Amino acid sequence: MVAANVVALIVMLAIGKSISEFVERHPSVKVLALSFLLMIGLVLVAEGFGAHIGKGYIYGAMGFSVFVEMINIRTTRKTHVVRLNQTPDVDDIPA
Repeated sequence: MVAANVVALIVMLAIGKSISEFVERHPSVKVLALSFLLMIGLVLVAEGFGAHIGKGYIYGAMGFSVFVEMINIRTTRKTHVVRLNQTPDVDDIPA
């Protein structure tokens, strides 16, 4: 179990920067991840109250959302990416 945790830590350290850069280039992925967390939280609350929701429905919805996001990223690849929390260049300010 300790070895699995060490391997997971090494993998996270190795790919963390590339994932961070990907999310920086595609801010809609943040919204997708937050919606997944919200959906999982709501399912856990519903199951706590005794309602059963099939895991296939949850995985299907998540898979469809990822598929749509991949299409969105691929179709908007050639457009200008908006960088948030950065000061504008002098050339970008209208006169």
